[in-house]
This record gives sequence, structure tokens and C-alpha cells, in this order.
Amino acid sequence: MLAGTGSDVGKSVIAAGLCRVLKQDGYAPCPFKAQNMALNSYATPDGLEIGRAQAVQAEAAGLPCETDMNPLLLKPSSDHTSQVVLNGRPIGNRNAYDYFRREGRDELRREVCAAFDRLAARFNPIVMEGAGSISEINLRDTDLVNMPMARHADADVILVADIDRGGVFASVYGSIMLQTEADRKRIKGVIVNKFRGDMRLFDEGRRLMEEVSGVPVLGVVPYFTDIHIEEEDSVALSHKGRSPERNMVNVAVVLLRHISNFTDFNVLELDDRVNLFYTNNPSDLDEADIIVLPGSKSTLSDLAELRRNGMAHAIMKARRNGKTVIGICGGYQMMGLSIDDPEGVEGDIRSLPGLGLLPCRTTLTANKVTRRVEFALDDRDGMTCKGYEIHMGATDTGDAMPLNRLADGGCEGCRTDYGCMGTYMHGWLDNASVIDYILQPYADKINAKHEKFDYEAYRQRQYDMLAEHIRKYVDMDKLYEILSDND
Repeated sequence: MLAGTGSDVGKSVIAAGLCRVLKQDGYAPCPFKAQNMALNSYATPDGLEIGRAQAVQAEAAGLPCETDMNPLLLKPSSDHTSQVVLNGRPIGNRNAYDYFRREGRDELRREVCAAFDRLAARFNPIVMEGAGSISEINLRDTDLVNMPMARHADADVILVADIDRGGVFASVYGSIMLQTEADRKRIKGVIVNKFRGDMRLFDEGRRLMEEVSGVPVLGVVPYFTDIHIEEEDSVALSHKGRSPERNMVNVAVVLLRHISNFTDFNVLELDDRVNLFYTNNPSDLDEADIIVLPGSKSTLSDLAELRRNGMAHAIMKARRNGKTVIGICGGYQMMGLSIDDPEGVEGDIRSLPGLGLLPCRTTLTANKVTRRVEFALDDRDGMTCKGYEIHMGATDTGDAMPLNRLADGGCEGCRTDYGCMGTYMHGWLDNASVIDYILQPYADKINAKHEKFDYEAYRQRQYDMLAEHIRKYVDMDKLYEILSDND
């Protein structure tokens, strides 16, 4: 188990790297996280939903993803409420107080333990990931994902600490010493993550950390910017901004409060014809050629916020001025004439007018659509693309022009012209023909010759680079020794 001294210390990325290393070394690794809290999710091949981080780890391990890898997913819809997804299907919304009460925890514990047991019967080793900090002693009795899960799995625990945020000695020592004596013995090593600067400067620190904690430091892993692994958290998105570029197509992604599946834009961000940035500042849209409204876990709330902060007006003005506007999932719903929530699926807001950019109307329902699809852009025969849908609600497009033609003969999404369109399809922009389609009106801005980009090959290279990085800075011999010790 990769456990953490806190949230965002890099557990997910280290776990993905170890999945790749173990696969390269001839083992059959499999990722597992009992409970994940994230707005980035993914559709499994059988049309169920898991956290995107475990899908990434599965890909690093060379496996198709499945719900047992992340049996419990919490998708925050407000500061206090989350949708609970169990074994790939939503079972309702819970506020934090009710969710973390002892009542009902035994049932959830049985479910996550059963999921682990099924994986453990097929794969070895299981690369487990904890959640947040392992030292939240006030939640010890209701914890499903950290040390109680390690006890069920009889797992060795490697503690991951983030030196970049400061206080690494206190966080490591405190995380260890706040465990019960039995759990403390499970912690077999420490990985100090996100180091910046000359590694030699931490030689003495490494010795002191081992001395005070009584646990060996297995590695000090440098911060990296040249390896691109999908991020689980949207915290960094506001920093992904660049000045407008004259010889590139400037794409602005609207930074919603409850933005979900922002991995939709990874390929576009890597395209050498595109300058992509995230913003919630209306004036920034003046510099954009293309504006994208992304997915949201709380569509009505985010739509209301767009009207409050002036972004809705700026988007509609940009469209009147001839700029391209694209909506994906919740963003697609916002671009329509109205969104109705008669059952209160999202909360207290029951209806709002949309931006009026697309001639469609959406009704939110408790049923969630989760599926993978193959499709072609409606006017481009023979260009088969892939994507996946994860959304609540149905959109009536009337006689509007469809955007995508599905492999089963149906249609999906709609558009008014080549500069205003919406789709439920996540992964829509992962397809080269789609990106060429939306950039074509701006061909005169692109001077550089564009080379065809193979995103699948690119992702596989990133996993190999991450594995090389792990091997260089983590003592894999010691880690294998820990994993092989049955005492």
C-alpha cells in the first residue's frame, strides 16, 4: 500500500509508476483503491464508473480497468455533499456527516474488502493506494481505505511524503507515531516525493529521518515536469495559463467550480498548434479563438455562477463575434435553452435558462448514463472515433443538426454550425480527426507544420519514463525484499 502523509503528496503517480515497473519485471500487478474522492471518472468496458486515477494505473499495468479496482467512488457535488458510486453505479447523495457515521459502514466495508479479495485471487502483487492522510485518528473507526484496508489485505505500507510543501520530518514522524502499535509495524518504508534542487543536500536529512522514525527511506524522488501523467486533482488547472500566441490557436477552457473530467483536454494541450489555458475571467475570452465549456458535477450551480461572475455574458458575446464555442457534457447542457431538475437530483435549483446557444433542452434524472461508444463526426464518413459518456439527464435536441453519428446508427450531440456545438462525449477531443475539425477554421493562424500525434503511443511512453524515474530514485531491491518478506 502507498499511503500518504496527506492529500496530493503524489501517491497516485507513484502507484502508477510501480504498476509499470512491476509489469516490466514480469509480475502481474493490479491497482486498487478502496475509496476514491474525485470528479475525474472513467467508464469501464462494461459501462460502469470508477475513478480516473485507477484507470490510469490499470493502463500502466497493461490491464483493462474494472470496478473492483475502485469499488467506492465519491464525487463531490458541493462542499458538504457527494454522490456515492458503489461498484460502478450511483447509490445516492450523502452529506459528509452522514457518510462518515458508523451506521452502515460495515456494509461498505464488506463491499470494498470483497472487491480486493477478487483481485487478489487473480493478480500479484496488488498495488494499493490509500487516501489523504493515514493519521486522521478521528476517522479511524470509520476508515475504509487506509490502515483498516491494509490490515484486511495484510499489506506492507510505504508512506509517501511531499517535501515540496514543507514540514516533511514532522509529517512523516507524526504519521507513523499516531498509528496503533500493530499498524505502525506495517509501515516498512518511506518515499520522500517532489524534491527540488541538489539531491546531495538531503543526504543528512535522509539519515535523520530514518533515525527519528525508525523506518528506512526507500527513495527521494525529484519533482518532474517532463513526464505527463494524468492529474487527479483540479487544483493545478488555474496555473495552466499562457499569454495568447499569434501563430497558435488560442483555446480557453472555462474553469468551473465543479469541473469534472478535465482530462478531456490533455490531448489538445499537447497539440503544437494550440495554446490552451483555463480561466474564469471574462476578459480572457477576448483573446480566445475557441471557448470550451467543460463537464461539471453540479451543472445548475455552475451555470448560476457563470451568470453571476459575468462569464455567461462573455461566452454569448464571444459567439456573436464569431468565435467557436464547444460544450462537453455539463457544458453541453449549459449551452442549451434550459436545464430542468424536477426531482432535485442536483439540489435545490429546479430550473434555469441556458445560454441559448444550442436549440436543445435538458431534463436531469436520477438515472446515470455510463458507456463507451464509437462514433464518427456526422459529415466525415469512415473516421471512426472513440469516447465515453458519464452523465445524468437527457437532452432533447429536436430537429437540430447532430454532431456525432454513433456506431449503432444513432446520433449524439448537436450543432448550429461549424462554430457552435455540444456533445456528451468525454474523450471527444482525444481523436485526431475531431481536433482537425475544430481547428480547421483557424488554419491561417498556424504557421508550423503539424505532425500526426499518436496519443496512445504517447501515454505508453510516459508510463515507461515514469518507471525509469522510479527505478532511478527508489531502491527497488529493498522494496522487493520487503514484498518478499513473509514474517
